[in-house]
Amino acid sequence: MTTTASNTHHHLSPAFPGRAPWGTAGKLRAWQQGAIDAYVAAQPRDFLAVATPGAGKTTFALSLASYLLHNHLVQQITVVAPTEHLKTQWSDAAARVGIRLDPDYSAGPVGREYHGVAVTYAGVGVRPMLHRNRCEQRKTLVILDEIHHAGDSKSWGEACLEAFEPATRRLALTGTPFRSDTNPIPFVTYEEGNDGIRRSSADYTYGYGSALADGVVRPVIFLSYSGNMRWRTKAGDELSARLGEPMTRDAIGQAWRTALSPTGDWIPNVLRAADQRLTEVRKGIPDAGGLVIAADQDSARAYAKLLKELTGNKATVVLSDDTGSSKRIEEFSASEDRWMVAVRMVSEGVDVPRLAVGVYATTISTPLFFAQAVGRFVRSRRRGETASVFVPTIPMLLEFAGEMEVERDHVLDKPKKQSEEDPFAEEDKLLAEAEKAEDEVTEEDALPFEALESDAVFDRVLYDGAEFGMQAHPGSEEEQDYLGIPGLLEPDQVQILLQRRQARQIAHSRKKPDEEADLLELPADRRPVVSHRQLLELRKQLNTLVAAYNHQSGKPHGVIHTELRRLCGGPPSAEATAGQLTERIKKVQEWATRMR
Repeated sequence: MTTTASNTHHHLSPAFPGRAPWGTAGKLRAWQQGAIDAYVAAQPRDFLAVATPGAGKTTFALSLASYLLHNHLVQQITVVAPTEHLKTQWSDAAARVGIRLDPDYSAGPVGREYHGVAVTYAGVGVRPMLHRNRCEQRKTLVILDEIHHAGDSKSWGEACLEAFEPATRRLALTGTPFRSDTNPIPFVTYEEGNDGIRRSSADYTYGYGSALADGVVRPVIFLSYSGNMRWRTKAGDELSARLGEPMTRDAIGQAWRTALSPTGDWIPNVLRAADQRLTEVRKGIPDAGGLVIAADQDSARAYAKLLKELTGNKATVVLSDDTGSSKRIEEFSASEDRWMVAVRMVSEGVDVPRLAVGVYATTISTPLFFAQAVGRFVRSRRRGETASVFVPTIPMLLEFAGEMEVERDHVLDKPKKQSEEDPFAEEDKLLAEAEKAEDEVTEEDALPFEALESDAVFDRVLYDGAEFGMQAHPGSEEEQDYLGIPGLLEPDQVQILLQRRQARQIAHSRKKPDEEADLLELPADRRPVVSHRQLLELRKQLNTLVAAYNHQSGKPHGVIHTELRRLCGGPPSAEATAGQLTERIKKVQEWATRMR
């Protein structure tokens, strides 16, 4: 074969000077050209490309499809996408490079004017033999967009295997190859490591760190908000906690849902801060838009109402089961409107390049969803643009934010425990269960729950794995310092500016009289991300002290625990927060000292 893909494209320097128009193949980025060159050299039947959200996977795939069609290596194309909206998006992008895909295909022969079809994973799941027959009749390139979705259910994975096993070429794309479960992903190679664990193996990887260095994606500034939450459980108990302090999984979930309740003060204050941030960003990016990712439709409508009251402008609301959703996304993308509120539709793949400010107002706690959600804001159009994402101070989310540049693979096997007596086994199980959460309402979520009260406190800024800032009330001078960071900055300038802001805050705090310090004024780097394991250690410490006091006083364990609850307040130990457990530890230590 004499023709190569690189003949028709420019060779670009690694630091790409400008963004190629989305969905066009005339202007390739360095990574896209590199991936195509690797493909052309190997001519593989299966190829897995892992590229960070916003890097331009679609442009790469369509350039490669054009090359394969031009050289008669394939005769037709099938694109498999996660959603109906993305089918249309693929079809529109392909049309711009002369490839015609039918996004409405359901059965029968494809029109002669088309080069192929765009379908969903769900559609393949319903009629796998239809697509298998098409692959058997003509040489077919199958593009599997966000291939991890083929592992969403066993039936989808089996359908993809059955439908596309005869395909001439298969190109798998993903921005997030890792999954929270161990369902194998079709047509993905797994290699066993020294630890005996099988992990997915990509043929070409372009991570967020590389894309950031090349100026292909924006740097992301995470602004975290804490606050005090109060709620009533299904048993009628009133509980309270502060976001970010160690507590049980159930308590974290309830405190989180309380923060996101439209009836409290947390979400209105965070939306107000996010809108102020958007105003600042629009000074450098005049058409910058904001997106609130909501947990459910009722919340989405309530947030849109709050934004209308805050800004005086109507927000675009996108609901996943609404037939007009795709059109509303397109209209918002082409406009200069400030805010869009969505439940799920814009969490993955949907391209609205002007989105620069986000609010993570959902309780979905999987790393995959978080990465895809943040991916909506990182698409860069010119150097210097920054993205800002507002999150609640939930330990899991802060860990995800701190690991933005970590490249992950899909793990097919569960790591084996070194010992059956692993002290963290119970907590690991809880964490694993938490990561399985999806956006559907679970049986637990459906139980009676009432959010009573919430407030918001600016907590910290996370950027490039580091933390900055000191806690401050909404509207305070300290909060405004961070909301007012310019929207056009190079990555190293962001780091320097955040360091200066924190140093200024610390110096200002030292001059204040103690009585004016109404918040815990610790720099962010001294406020650790708390974990379930810390909470487990506190419970173990309390139980050890109670056992010792049992021997010392002769009182039964249950009586001691009941007396501690009566004096210190709060629920049983299994549901108590870190602060409540610490108070009980101090109290039992005090009792033991008196008896000596």
